[in-house]
Amino acid sequence: MKPANPNGGLVYSTEAGRMCPDCRQPIARCACRKSVAPPTDGVVRLFFETKGRGGKGVTVVRGLGLAEPELTALGKKLKAACGVGGTAKDGVVELQGDHRERVMALLLAQGVKNVKKAGG
Repeated sequence: MKPANPNGGLVYSTEAGRMCPDCRQPIARCACRKSVAPPTDGVVRLFFETKGRGGKGVTVVRGLGLAEPELTALGKKLKAACGVGGTAKDGVVELQGDHRERVMALLLAQGVKNVKKAGG
């Protein structure tokens, strides 16, 4: 990787939006962050959140520690198993509705050892 510019770098472009400071590509096409799994403490936490979503609740899965391609594949499996929509990005999987019990069972069946319900 390139050393960070001490004076900062390009973070936003009116043509492409947010830019990656390392590879200087738009975030959607950033190659350096997709291949690296985010750090985790080994505990997968399942949240049910409504804040900032107009009262609609979502199940949020954090702490998976997967790189972007694996996270997308797991998100797709979870959405299909629960029969709902959602997204998988930035190290987090979001599923529409409260599916914590089902997601916990699915993750345990896939071999994820430490899964906990957290939050409300």
